[in-house]
Amino acid sequence: MIRKFGFITMIFATILTSCNTDKSKMKIESPKITKTEQKTDTLTKHLKTFNPELPTIGLLMYNGVLQSEVIATSDVFAKPTEDGKQLFNVISIAETESPITTEEGMHFVPDYTFENCPKLTALFVPSAYDMYAQVHNEKIVKFIKEKNKETDYVVSNCAGAQLIGKSGIADGHKIVTWIGGGKDLQKEYPNLKVQNDSLITFVEDGKFSSSNGNLASYISALSLVEKMTSLEHRKFVESYLYLDRLQNWKE
Repeated sequence: MIRKFGFITMIFATILTSCNTDKSKMKIESPKITKTEQKTDTLTKHLKTFNPELPTIGLLMYNGVLQSEVIATSDVFAKPTEDGKQLFNVISIAETESPITTEEGMHFVPDYTFENCPKLTALFVPSAYDMYAQVHNEKIVKFIKEKNKETDYVVSNCAGAQLIGKSGIADGHKIVTWIGGGKDLQKEYPNLKVQNDSLITFVEDGKFSSSNGNLASYISALSLVEKMTSLEHRKFVESYLYLDRLQNWKE
């Protein structure tokens, strides 16, 4: 019996050893799973490639510009279609490559200068609280004149109308400026048909359109985006921007 029991014990021990050996082999042969760290570039996914086949919207900038009038236009025209398709190139332009400082103190870096600006489909001319430096800057005035020759649309917001008046490109056309600035604008540039800014927020006359500026700049941008696309796309952009919430807002 002792021999038999010992023999059984030896067989059992062999089985156990065999199982342990197999498990160790499994551990050795199992492939190692390594985690690869995924690096993401948060800037790249926000960049919109310039497409020469698309209409190009130019946003003029200079020191002291009201940033809402630059942002409003970019807000509207940079929005894609409902299925994610890009419709426009939206670029900023200044006299030099140096960052400009807005009225509100932010610093914006222009995409292009007057020298290398590509062909524009539309030019938006914003304002500043003090337009003296801009109106007396021959390079800015010349740039507006030159771009008027190639653009389909020119839009001014607020006191940007003074630059339009100085350039003479909209002589004989209707224009509106900031609330309270119409009388002086008409006196300085009698060839313009200045509208009553206390009653009119936005006006369009041929290729030229204008608004009272600040947040009313969204009106001029939305009106042009509708003209260049469709009413359906304008409504989509408005919903994208939650403008219905702003219109229905109450205290």
